[in-house]
Amino acid sequence: MTDIEQLMDKLCRAGVTVILKADDDRMREGGKPWTLVMSGAGLGGQGFIRAEAASLDDCLEQGLKRLRAECDGFEWLAEIQR
Repeated sequence: MTDIEQLMDKLCRAGVTVILKADDDRMREGGKPWTLVMSGAGLGGQGFIRAEAASLDDCLEQGLKRLRAECDGFEWLAEIQR
């Protein structure tokens, strides 16, 4: 699993606001309880990136993959992704 504190620190320093949520209702219903929302100046004109998944790892992987693909300056994410 990714070191969440280190990851959040690096994203914040890169101008990205990150909200990570686990929803107990969706978990009980067998849905996708994890939500990741990223916004801020570091995303440029992208606005925001949102990902939802059944596991924390999948949620982070989806969101960070989009961040790397759609915004400049996040090549370093390749080092922490599978």
